[in-house]
Amino acid sequence: VQLQASGGGVVQAGGSLRLSCVASGRTVSTYVMGWFRQAPGKEREFVGGIVRTGGSAFYADSVKGRFTISRDNAKNTLYLQMNSLKPEDTAAYYCAADRHYSSNNYYRPAAYGYWGQGTQVTVSS
Repeated sequence: VQLQASGGGVVQAGGSLRLSCVASGRTVSTYVMGWFRQAPGKEREFVGGIVRTGGSAFYADSVKGRFTISRDNAKNTLYLQMNSLKPEDTAAYYCAADRHYSSNNYYRPAAYGYWGQGTQVTVSS
């Protein structure tokens, strides 16, 4: 599975962006998918994830109520709608996928075997 993330950019605080992650190589409809982010000098952190059917999504507390994850399995695409952006949201954002879902580990980068290349989001104050 190859993942290609896009949609990053520079936005003012309070603004919005939508990230996309297109999968190729095989259908990811049976994969759990997620978004992570990494700021310079910091560890990669969980942003949110979504189950195979798209019926349930889960978020880090820092983005809950502002970010929304969705997926279109027919298009093999994962989305991250980011609203009310803050300067602390500035980071490289990565999409990830894995065939296995663990309720104990879904927030750990090590739980995902496939990664996109990252797209930069910069929020100015």
